[in-house]
Amino acid sequence: MVQQALPQQDPEGPADPPESARLGKPLGAGDTMSAVHGAALLLPEGGATGIRRPSFLTSAAQRPLARRLTRAGADDGLVVHVVGYRHRGWNGSAAHPVRDALWAADEVVRRYGDVPVCLIGTGMGARAALRAAGHAAVTSVLALAPWLPEPEAVLDPEPVRQLAGRQVMLVHGTNDERTDPDLSYRLAERAKKVNRDVCRFEVHSDGHALRQHRPEVLALAADFVRGALFGHHYARPVADALAAPPPLGLRMPLASGFGSSLGH
Repeated sequence: MVQQALPQQDPEGPADPPESARLGKPLGAGDTMSAVHGAALLLPEGGATGIRRPSFLTSAAQRPLARRLTRAGADDGLVVHVVGYRHRGWNGSAAHPVRDALWAADEVVRRYGDVPVCLIGTGMGARAALRAAGHAAVTSVLALAPWLPEPEAVLDPEPVRQLAGRQVMLVHGTNDERTDPDLSYRLAERAKKVNRDVCRFEVHSDGHALRQHRPEVLALAADFVRGALFGHHYARPVADALAAPPPLGLRMPLASGFGSSLGH
């Protein structure tokens, strides 16, 4: 089993916590003042601990995904925001990024009204997205290389009931040495028991950052968001993964070249 090596401790020491989370500049419909019909909230990576603000690079790493989603959802009224956490760490039971994700969903409702929200997280942000899925505005969750620590006890597993009624996709590289792919499979397996609309893709030979198959991962994310938020037909592999029982639908390989003929 891969050893969970998430992130280092905050090297800067204690600091007064910032007052609130932030929504990054709106991209897409919110940027053009067109009608917003759906929102994607991007939850970045983070560390196990740390109470200072994340660095600029944390949000900057979300730009390729934000641009891909903005382009794919241009005709549907999609707005994309990167969430700026109050703190750079998960921080144990405080689970700060979960609270920030819930705040961000509230803020979307305040700004744009009753629109569906897709939470899209990477690493620690993926865990936060899965945890925050119970928010009333959230209709879908995309978890990329989620950080899911081993439960401390059999009676304390990562929760999944909040995923009921949502469209849920997990994506994990099989060679991820930072966040254990087996743990995301086990969570998806448990989630599938309370929600049939759960699937999981494996990116063979790719690592934590999913760089080797970046175009395919971005295309997969765009296809999922368009289907989950706006009712477009999913690409055949996504539809098959959602329909297939475990383990098939939870170990769906992401084919090389996925998305090259989708046209969005």
